[in-house]
Amino acid sequence: MKQITSVQNPFIKSLVQLQEKAKVRKQTGTFLIEGKREIELALKGGYELETILFLPEIISEKQLNDLTTKSLNIIEISKEVYQKLAYRDTTEGILAIAKTKSLALSDLKLSKNPLILVGESLEKPGNVGAILRTADAANIDAVIIANPKSDLYNPNIVRSSVGCLFTRQIAVGTTEEVIAYLKANNINIYSATLQDSTEYHTQNYTTPTALVVGTEATGLSEKWRTESTKNIIIPMQGEIDSMNVSVAAAILLFEAKRQRGF
Repeated sequence: MKQITSVQNPFIKSLVQLQEKAKVRKQTGTFLIEGKREIELALKGGYELETILFLPEIISEKQLNDLTTKSLNIIEISKEVYQKLAYRDTTEGILAIAKTKSLALSDLKLSKNPLILVGESLEKPGNVGAILRTADAANIDAVIIANPKSDLYNPNIVRSSVGCLFTRQIAVGTTEEVIAYLKANNINIYSATLQDSTEYHTQNYTTPTALVVGTEATGLSEKWRTESTKNIIIPMQGEIDSMNVSVAAAILLFEAKRQRGF
């Protein structure tokens, strides 16, 4: 088994670049996954692993072998190398290099009565991760990111989603492409916006539905407001007129799930 003990090793340096630069992830078609649970969810979600790196003081070879039956390139690394690559303070001693998947709208496989969450121009990786966790909790068909501001394989998104990046179908596209896709598939669009809106709980989400949320700072673009089946609003009873996008998404999704009988 190969061993790497130096952070100056060229391969380790290339992995640091993979962590830090979306351009490198795009060029190589790979990204890093940290943590045993996250790797297990990636495998379950059909992601292909290329290499596993592990710290023997924390995780054993038997635990590695229990992860997958496929033959993988396995590298033992030192604590110094692991700390260079790991993002989390509480670690599990394992990282994996995985191949990215296509995020094309055309690759989505929807049920007969889909429930979809769309997020437009989401900037903060933590918000994207939280939305993916909510989407997993609600067991929806897909998450679509319109006009993405961050690479979905950004390590902060992988980390903040606690593996839920791998449990739901995900696609990206421009706002125009996403709207065209939803309309072509006869999916009703409910856009969360202040303008020309009605209270969210008065609408029927039991038919094919896309719930659309935007950023707290700017909300949704005009295109969503004019192309939606209905604009919806969550009644606010305090001093402010907006809430965290992941919280708003959770409220809307679970109202839809309630109407559908969970």
